[in-house]
Amino acid sequence: MAFIEAQQVRFSYEPESVDAREVLHGVDLSIEEGEFVALLGHNGCGKSTMAKLFNGMLVPTAGRVLVGGIDTRVEETQLDVRRQVGLVLQNPDNQLVAGVVEEDVAFGPENLGVPPEEIRRRVEAALKAVDMYQYREHAPHKLSGGQKQRVAIAGIIAMETKCIVLDEPTAMLDPRGRTEVMETIQRLNREKGITIVLITHYMDEAVQAGRVVVMDEGNILRDGTPREVFADVEFLKRHDLDVPQATELSYRLAAAGIKLPGMPLGVEECVGMFRRYLAGEAR
Repeated sequence: MAFIEAQQVRFSYEPESVDAREVLHGVDLSIEEGEFVALLGHNGCGKSTMAKLFNGMLVPTAGRVLVGGIDTRVEETQLDVRRQVGLVLQNPDNQLVAGVVEEDVAFGPENLGVPPEEIRRRVEAALKAVDMYQYREHAPHKLSGGQKQRVAIAGIIAMETKCIVLDEPTAMLDPRGRTEVMETIQRLNREKGITIVLITHYMDEAVQAGRVVVMDEGNILRDGTPREVFADVEFLKRHDLDVPQATELSYRLAAAGIKLPGMPLGVEECVGMFRRYLAGEAR
């Protein structure tokens, strides 16, 4: 059984209202433990709703979401769902609740009833995992945007969840902050085996995932590796979606009659293909 499984999930905001708006239309999606999945789509496609469904903040109007075999609709076990799936929101200021970094990271485990000695161990380990241990006695509001987001991630790690769902965690950050957060996410997935679901509109972040799921108007359009998904540039553009910058450059050059030997996803790949092209390998 998959770690997270959405089965024919439908969701409407204010379902009893005459103005009810269904944003998900029978979505099926399975995520295995240890995967790094990027969830893409333009605003209003349903991806943020999916994030909240994964940790039980919302429950389906129809269908069901299972987390570790637990049905998120069952009120008595919703806390167990949140113990397994942590949610990091776009604005870290909305998740920082204490005046000192280490107290903020301790907030989640305290609410779960974790003993004090175990909380101290978890806080120390979580701050080291996001490379923020040296800031443990700092005030969160004095940190940079990237540092704040890493503290928010540490708070989820301290709860020892198996999965972290990040809803556009770098949208409000500068390039340096985005790099810090993405490096942290990759390390947690690679070294600790934490399942990552990254919702992003930055395609150059999506290519760092092992799997890309593309949504549009409450449905899943594509599901595959970054190379499989971004290879069909025309399809993505028809749905008003971007592609990584290196892929876009290659696509435009091909339209102008200059075809590189492949479809690059990142800068290094693009440079290598240019070198091969200039060496005459693709002509």
